[in-house]
Amino acid sequence: MLHTGRHFLQIPGPTNVPDRVLRAMDAPVIDHRSAEFAELGKEVLEGIRGVFKTAGAVVMYPASGTGAWEAALVNTLSPGDRVVLFETGHFSSLWRGVAEKFGIQVDYVPGNWRRGANAAELESRLAADRNHTIKAVLVVHNETSTGVTSRIPEVRRGIDAAHHPALLLVDTISSLASIDYRHDEWGVDVTIAGSQKGLMLPPGMSFNAISEKALRATESARLPRSYWDWQEMLKPNRSGFFPYTPPTNLLYGLREALKMMREEGLENIFRRHDRHAEATRAAVRAWGLGIVCEEPREYSSSLTAVFTPQGHDAD
Repeated sequence: MLHTGRHFLQIPGPTNVPDRVLRAMDAPVIDHRSAEFAELGKEVLEGIRGVFKTAGAVVMYPASGTGAWEAALVNTLSPGDRVVLFETGHFSSLWRGVAEKFGIQVDYVPGNWRRGANAAELESRLAADRNHTIKAVLVVHNETSTGVTSRIPEVRRGIDAAHHPALLLVDTISSLASIDYRHDEWGVDVTIAGSQKGLMLPPGMSFNAISEKALRATESARLPRSYWDWQEMLKPNRSGFFPYTPPTNLLYGLREALKMMREEGLENIFRRHDRHAEATRAAVRAWGLGIVCEEPREYSSSLTAVFTPQGHDAD
């Protein structure tokens, strides 16, 4: 097909990559066992923690977000374990499928794709689980398919109110670096993310931010893991390296994307996304159309993650 101008993606994701990031990636591949690479590795591993708002470890994989889903599951759970997952859209159903292939029992809480995870429902289910057979709660923070956003702080409070030890696993693939997210403050145990949306990169990298509680869970987790093993990743990460060949040029791009986010500031990025989102809602209302999930902003931020930090479509 002949394009008469520059190709511009107009899909929920992957998103358009800023020129600065593209230029940063256009560099020779360096030796991934060299001192030069170690400096790059340490810089991006440290910098990405600020985006997740965590003081803990963040591991990176050459993979799509599905890989990060799998990594979160196999490092913390065992065959036959029971988890609660809320139906909030297409991607919650896909995550369910990954879990069930590993023999995990999924209590899939039905939803209508217009609401986020119900914290009160979760608290009730966990309070009834007196033997603590539920090992984890899985929530998609922002659903790419609908724009609906779940209130993660309320989910955390529901778990705590039930005095339940379940881990909290959160998918932020279409929300990280686009809307407010706080891994440590919100008590999340594993945060899942991908490179191709708010982080302004091409597809090909995924992430797990990991709490100390989640790290302890690896000691008893019995699902098979090799490529996804956090411990095997964390050991070389301490010196800026990876246990296998890393995506060097994507790391160049990530370094530049982190610089761009620091220059603008995450809070300014979030405010700009809010403005774009409200402008989109205003246009939809003016056209006489309905909004799929119009609730108070802190509950369901329909179209909140519409733009990446460079003003391109994100979700």
